[in-house]
Amino acid sequence: MIGTLNFPIAKLTSMKKYPSKLYFIGNASLLEKNIISIVGTRRPNAYTKKFTYELAQKLSNQNICIISGAAMGVDAIAHNGAGVSNTIAVVANGLNIRYPSVNKNLIQSIEYEGLMLSQYLLGEKARPYTFVQRNELVVALGDILIVTQADRKSGSLRSVEFARSMGKKIYTLPHRLDESLGTQDLVKEGWAEVIYNIDEFIKNLGYDTKDNYDDEILKFCKNYPSYDDAVLMFGEKIFEYELLGKIRVDNGVIHI
Repeated sequence: MIGTLNFPIAKLTSMKKYPSKLYFIGNASLLEKNIISIVGTRRPNAYTKKFTYELAQKLSNQNICIISGAAMGVDAIAHNGAGVSNTIAVVANGLNIRYPSVNKNLIQSIEYEGLMLSQYLLGEKARPYTFVQRNELVVALGDILIVTQADRKSGSLRSVEFARSMGKKIYTLPHRLDESLGTQDLVKEGWAEVIYNIDEFIKNLGYDTKDNYDDEILKFCKNYPSYDDAVLMFGEKIFEYELLGKIRVDNGVIHI
């Protein structure tokens, strides 16, 4: 069911043009959480895929909601890493259109468990300017912006422009000399900080990533085992922990 969000939303006052309406499907209470924006190229390399997923996953495990643009590549990886129940996807078209089609199943899962947002009427298709407005909304709703990979002509750099105008901190991953030249330029100019260690980065944000689990099952689950492996190890206890909310299962993988 598509609804309309109540206004005003304080974070959106930083936008150049305040949205006249925001339509949503899903859990609007996610907007009340701490939110971090993660964006990047539609064609990430294997290194970026791995660490974008790990970054989104570890932030989500600290109850931080991940927001992105539902596009191929980094966006989809960030949504999946966070888990569909703890992610917000902003799209550049009406909410009755699941675009891009390659992410149709992901978008449908976020509709059921997370939050989908759009500024556009039903049936309105994505156009070049709606992608720009989508990017601005993704940045505005996040407390900080993380660009995990971007070339010099990447649309993600427009998100960086929005973040700078809004006074938000910008972060990126370290890359090899000939890769992600767009983010490397940001670091060179002093506009972005590099995340050299994910746990230290999260700790510096004010969250504790230490292993404080005395429970044998939670110790096992902190390494993101498959649901089948966990059941094989602990039997029906895994089902009990899921019912108690101690763990959650996303795409067959267990998260604490």
